[in-house]
Amino acid sequence: MSRKIAPMIPRVALALMLGLGAQTASAQAKPPLSQVAEIDDALLMIAIADEVRNKCDTIEARMFKAWSTINALESRAKRMGYSDEEIEDYVTSKAEKKRMRKRGEAILKARGVALDNDADYCTFGREEIAKGSQIGVLLKER
Repeated sequence: MSRKIAPMIPRVALALMLGLGAQTASAQAKPPLSQVAEIDDALLMIAIADEVRNKCDTIEARMFKAWSTINALESRAKRMGYSDEEIEDYVTSKAEKKRMRKRGEAILKARGVALDNDADYCTFGREEIAKGSQIGVLLKER
């Protein structure tokens, strides 16, 4: 090996190691799950569907579909590098539940649902079922 190439090997190795280190550091600096729209928005749709089925006695949940969706979201979060502990903290956090409720109520109000009127939840639920929306596919009429 020539003298010009030999000193370059440690530099190349160092550059590769630094590059890999930077990638690892950026992989570790992931946003909180509440800021991952793909996960957070899907959980919001599940939460709204759950609220509809609890408020409207003529609509029930498609439980298998809901659990399948939840499991898929959990798997997706894990593939994104989130640990079981991070996922658990996110879904059990009182602050996150409060934030999610506020978001859900805003969506319902924007769609004309009076939060104290169970009949409005039924109307909303039937509309979502008819549209086949993310919320509607989680619900069915009795």
